[in-house]
Amino acid sequence: MTELDDGLKQALTLGRAYYLRREYARAEQYLSQVVEQNQSFADVYNMLGVVYHDQGQYQKAQRSFEAALRINPGYTDAALNLAIIYNDTGKYQAARDTYQQALSRSGAAPGQVDRFVKGKLANMYADIGDVWLSAGMHGEAAREYQRALELCPTFVDIRARLAAAHRDSGAREEAIAEYEEIVRQNPSYIPARLSLGLALQAAGRRDEAVRHWIAVLELSPGNRSAELYVKLAEAAAPQSPVP
Repeated sequence: MTELDDGLKQALTLGRAYYLRREYARAEQYLSQVVEQNQSFADVYNMLGVVYHDQGQYQKAQRSFEAALRINPGYTDAALNLAIIYNDTGKYQAARDTYQQALSRSGAAPGQVDRFVKGKLANMYADIGDVWLSAGMHGEAAREYQRALELCPTFVDIRARLAAAHRDSGAREEAIAEYEEIVRQNPSYIPARLSLGLALQAAGRRDEAVRHWIAVLELSPGNRSAELYVKLAEAAAPQSPVP
């Protein structure tokens, strides 16, 4: 691999950062710049494939995932993403073949659950939790979300649903603990910070709540929810007596 100049390093760093924040339009701008000048990054092609898939540009997504696999034939994420594209475009046999090849390369030891199977199972448990939650059965929903998180503890979207189930059942401290864990894992996950602030405010911990909302405004200047919450918290703060 050739050494990258500073400009390309910056484009790669920014592209990856925007991708992780799901700001795909901005990510595409920088990731495309990278592949125009250097075609040796399989993960860049994989990220571009995800971006194109999100935009409904299936042919471009397919070409990107295939490029990632040409660079790294053992790139399981890219293979699974390619299988999804094949399925979405009606290439069902290719989808099945690619999926099986991806699992065979993923390195799961005998008797162990492959991490992608774990992810699929975790999402299934979360879906069951959603059904319980829609029926108002918060305890049952929480148990399913917890089962999902035992498999995939870094799935912050599922942890956020667990926190919401606790919150709505009145288990405020449990909700706060889950939101805090999300923020620990992903400090830039804005929905969790907003919800954590609300839970803290409800628990009478106004200063902590405001700190999280201010952090949101640092991450997302002009965030209307955070601005409103800070304003309301300040308005509700006890006033010092006038001498």
